[in-house]
Amino acid sequence: MHPAISVIFFTVTSGAGFGLMTMIGLGFPMHNGLVAAFLSCLFGGGLAVAGLLSSTFHLGHPERAWRALSQWRSSWLSREGVIAIITLLLFAVYALIWMFTGQRIAPLGWAVAAGSLLTVYATSMIYAQLKTVPNWHSKLTPFCYLAFSIASGLLLAGMIGKATSILGLPTPTIIVIALGIAWIIKSVWWRRADTIGFSQTGSNTGTATGLGHLGKVRLLEKPHSGENYLTREMVHQIGRKHALKLRAIAYILGGIVPVIMCTFALFTAPVFFLLIAAISMIIGLFAERWLFFAEAKHAVSLYY
Repeated sequence: MHPAISVIFFTVTSGAGFGLMTMIGLGFPMHNGLVAAFLSCLFGGGLAVAGLLSSTFHLGHPERAWRALSQWRSSWLSREGVIAIITLLLFAVYALIWMFTGQRIAPLGWAVAAGSLLTVYATSMIYAQLKTVPNWHSKLTPFCYLAFSIASGLLLAGMIGKATSILGLPTPTIIVIALGIAWIIKSVWWRRADTIGFSQTGSNTGTATGLGHLGKVRLLEKPHSGENYLTREMVHQIGRKHALKLRAIAYILGGIVPVIMCTFALFTAPVFFLLIAAISMIIGLFAERWLFFAEAKHAVSLYY
């Protein structure tokens, strides 16, 4: 699949934003005061909104994006939009109450956290539901999206919040655990993606061309002399060595560097080191998400 920058930016930033909103909704200790509450909520909500808006840039007619909301009964894309809007409205109410009263209403915060996680889940299901893309069509895909959203949200919350410990453990330690879980799930996802192919789904050149009943089918020439929409968007090839290098970059910047920075944060300048960890993780997630799309093979590629 073609790795569109707008969609990569959307999945990474909205995931981090909704992850931070989840932490805020669950009552993660933050600094007091109107300005602190405003900036904290603006950071989380701003990332989420920026990601959602960027997703429309990939559309042929972005001005028609609102029409997708009407298909919520059958479309995960529509469900994502509906849930995201409801969640952001709830978060706005939560933020206003917090800013002007200093109170963080727990039930409302829980609703925000649940809506945030549901939004990320809906985003992941846009891809996980596609039987035509074996790499994506897995129960592990939602777990990857949710794990990275929670880990990045927790890291951002630790950076801007005031919690020194969570559940009896230092905050950087909890962040390291969340990062470890996320990357373990992603490693299992990659292992599966490396072994699955179209043969497991029953798709081949014969089914793609509709000539399978005649015997084994092989292509002599491309069906088109030039490019078209399908070849641009659905057929993308990436070299194995190039993919391995990008995976290494994703692991290093998205996992190893943040863990090292969190370790330093245990001893000195936690805000500074968690900031470096957050920046590194986001860059690493961009590499991970680029590979998520670039390595995916759509069944239509069998025709081409």
